[in-house]
Amino acid sequence: MVRAAVRFAAGVITGVLILLVLGAAPAEAAGYRYWSFWRWSDGGWAYQQQGPAVHVPADGAVDGWRFAVSPDGGQEAARPAAAGGFDAICAGTPAEDGRKRVAVVLDFGSAADAPGGENPPAPRTACAVVGPRASSAEVLATVAPPLRYDGNGLLCAIAGYPRAGCGDQLGAGAATGPGAGPGDGPGDGPGDGPGDGPGATAGPDGGRSSDAASAARASSSPGGSGPVLGVGAGLALVVALGAGAAWQVRRRR
Repeated sequence: MVRAAVRFAAGVITGVLILLVLGAAPAEAAGYRYWSFWRWSDGGWAYQQQGPAVHVPADGAVDGWRFAVSPDGGQEAARPAAAGGFDAICAGTPAEDGRKRVAVVLDFGSAADAPGGENPPAPRTACAVVGPRASSAEVLATVAPPLRYDGNGLLCAIAGYPRAGCGDQLGAGAATGPGAGPGDGPGDGPGDGPGDGPGATAGPDGGRSSDAASAARASSSPGGSGPVLGVGAGLALVVALGAGAAWQVRRRR
């Protein structure tokens, strides 16, 4: 009887611990629909760690922008599909004294990433000729107006795309194709969506860099159904079960 009670108690405690571990596992990350901000470096796209209003590109630099549904976190955002060779993009734009040239790659994403009722424009490139201290936000405004920002300075639209929405959060498993509405409401995260990083959100104030997802990150909460035990409550339950099992063992002796 004593051995049976001990085995029973051990099994119960093990089961509870497994439930606690599973309950403590992070919820599946949500996706965010936003513009992410990139720079062409060493033959590839690198996530831009500064917001477009803060970053001042050098003459000969290449800024890249991609609209897509991406996870929250700049490095994991979708990159522009096209290469960012400065010589090819700015070949037909002569240099000017006292001015700098900055190449820009705009990737409006796929139909699967588009908000409901909208069709993404074709990708395009441009060569901006601006003053030497112009920021990436000023470069973008030169070649791809109109830009749309939200009240927090998050970059929501480039060249008028998309018409509505701003760093919208899509819950885990939510549809991302045309007709799919935003999951939880706006998030800030993209991209540069200026700032921090879904991409870092890219607003005029700089932010983290390019995520429009940062605001959305801050306001999002894990979803799910069923009761959830906190770690403290779960440990208390384990202790209580252990004590109960020990009492049963003593009682049977």
